[in-house]
Amino acid sequence: MHCIVVTPDEVVLEEPVEFVVLTLYDGEIGIAPGRTPLIGRLGSGEMRIYHEGKVSYFYIDGGFVEVLDETVTVLTHQAIPGEKLDAFVLQTKLDGALSRPAATLEQRALRDAAVAEYRAKLRVAHRTEFSPEDSDEIDDSGSDS
Repeated sequence: MHCIVVTPDEVVLEEPVEFVVLTLYDGEIGIAPGRTPLIGRLGSGEMRIYHEGKVSYFYIDGGFVEVLDETVTVLTHQAIPGEKLDAFVLQTKLDGALSRPAATLEQRALRDAAVAEYRAKLRVAHRTEFSPEDSDEIDDSGSDS
């Protein structure tokens, strides 16, 4: 299967993949080889690309996905690789967004949108920090040794 990720500015990714997981506006979808054709509306959140035992994480910001033949095409406003997201900076921005005054419905909507964006980016940043390839470095056995 082949995956192409395009933003208005650039082709972010174009490579063979084994599996793709995308955030849709109403949930999440996993796409494997042989998937029936589909067009879906993307939400804002995480995209995971699986290839050769590795997982790449991206933050995506809306758009559309098309699956046709053995090609997954993602058209999105933003596609930011997880390793380019700085968790400290994002947490600072999230804290700032949470402290914004929201006296009107419009201010509340803007604040809530910013909070949702920073939370989604933080999730991707944290998932990238602790990706499966690093799992041998993480001791989850429950022992203190």
